[in-house]
Amino acid sequence: MGVKLNFINNSNDSNNSQIVVFQKNVTTDFDELSIAWKVIKYCGQGDNHPFYYPMGMKVSASDSHGNFTAQLPAQNGQMFAMSLSASGNTLDESGASTSMKEVQVRNDLKAGAINASIYKDGKLLAQKTSVAPEQKGVFQFKPTIWIGVASQIEEGEVMNSAIISDINTEISLLGIASADIIMTGGGSGTGSKKFSFTLDNVRRV
Repeated sequence: MGVKLNFINNSNDSNNSQIVVFQKNVTTDFDELSIAWKVIKYCGQGDNHPFYYPMGMKVSASDSHGNFTAQLPAQNGQMFAMSLSASGNTLDESGASTSMKEVQVRNDLKAGAINASIYKDGKLLAQKTSVAPEQKGVFQFKPTIWIGVASQIEEGEVMNSAIISDINTEISLLGIASADIIMTGGGSGTGSKKFSFTLDNVRRV
């Protein structure tokens, strides 16, 4: 289950700008940087770019030895733990999290920090780095996406604070089955306007 989205470039932009889509982990401090989940490139004026936002997510972890676990289906209210098994470090479900709104990843290793990662549609969505033994990485997301214009960004990379502060369009996907995301604005000279993103052709669940 998820939302079918279709980005449409109806702007006056002629700079071949990149469009970045991401989510914010609402459990974190404001100084934590977000990851570019989706980057739309080379979408010209009048063109469109369909993409899919699944409601489900997957969790993975990596250890200090450079090993990455398989991605496991995850949902709010679940706890996962990284521990040492007979075959090596493994990530397994470990009961309920302390909040039904969160996915939590606990480091049960005796030594060595881990990185905990959340994926949507096979793409990295969020990450907690350097989770020490006996500590947890905590993830909570609202059913919203952030979208904006950026440059020199790659999917899966951490965005710097300047880019994030420039992106202020938050779109709620609650109760939506499909929708177009229309980008307008841009251009050069005195007639240029700031970029704007609005939903159209919304079909409700």
